[in-house]
Amino acid sequence: MVVWIVFISLIVIFLAIDLGVFNKNPHEITNKEATVWTCIWVSLALLFSITIYFIFKHDWIPNTDHLTPWKALMKYITGYLIELSLSIDNIFVIAVIFTSFKIPKIYQHRVLFWGILGAIVFRALMILLGVFLIKKFDWVIYIFGAFLIYTAIKMALEKEDDEYDPKKTFIYKLVRKFVPVTTQTDSEHFFVRKKHLLVATPLFITLIIIEFTDILFALDSIPAILAITSNSFIVFSSNIMAILGLRSMYFFLANMLERFGYLKYSLVVILSFVGVKMILSHHVEIPEWLSLSVIGASLGVGVWVSLHQEKKEAK
Repeated sequence: MVVWIVFISLIVIFLAIDLGVFNKNPHEITNKEATVWTCIWVSLALLFSITIYFIFKHDWIPNTDHLTPWKALMKYITGYLIELSLSIDNIFVIAVIFTSFKIPKIYQHRVLFWGILGAIVFRALMILLGVFLIKKFDWVIYIFGAFLIYTAIKMALEKEDDEYDPKKTFIYKLVRKFVPVTTQTDSEHFFVRKKHLLVATPLFITLIIIEFTDILFALDSIPAILAITSNSFIVFSSNIMAILGLRSMYFFLANMLERFGYLKYSLVVILSFVGVKMILSHHVEIPEWLSLSVIGASLGVGVWVSLHQEKKEAK
């Protein structure tokens, strides 16, 4: 319990410093700033794997899966890379949402901050539920595995012209039924007063839709990491560390997503692999080095093919 409290406290402190110190005043995140913060968050996440090693070495949390310190470290890194790779799709959707509601870049970090905060709470609840189901009902792991394979097939067959329009979503229409909305974004506030009436700004609508889409993405990412381990602390910490880096990674990748069109197929391979791994988990033990190799190779090939195709088209 102490480890959980310390970890969550550190996350709260990181978020408070982020919003209260480094981003106290709204400003447009430059490519340089996004690059620096992306490197910082990725480095912190990878360094945290050393903490995972010592936590399991000294039995500071219940080790119901009987993981060795080294195996726990490997599972954390594998889970983190899975969550990070699946976040790429999430970044693309966030970019579409911001564009659709014409959110100025100066206010996008604020929306993402509160969106990440909400995502941490929702994912924590979903992780606890997922771990409980897998440990209580062994057969649930087959359902999760089949769902991931289905998601991979659906992603592979998805057409390029199937554009996502956040204004046509159920959640957008629902919010507008209960909350008056203004189309103007004049400040960083989520609500403003118009003729003595409190109305929501596009920032609030954007925040709600981002929260909703993150829950949908979590339906893929959480079963994917549960294929690696059912240890709740490893699942939660790797998930949260990936989410914390999502904001800076958004500003780092948002303008370059079109260059990496073939990463979609990397995600198809990764989801298919972890889905199969889940289904075979009771019969075949797939080593962590193989999981890491498949994930790393899939992402590497996706990036290489994307850049090679771009260079070919330029010629």
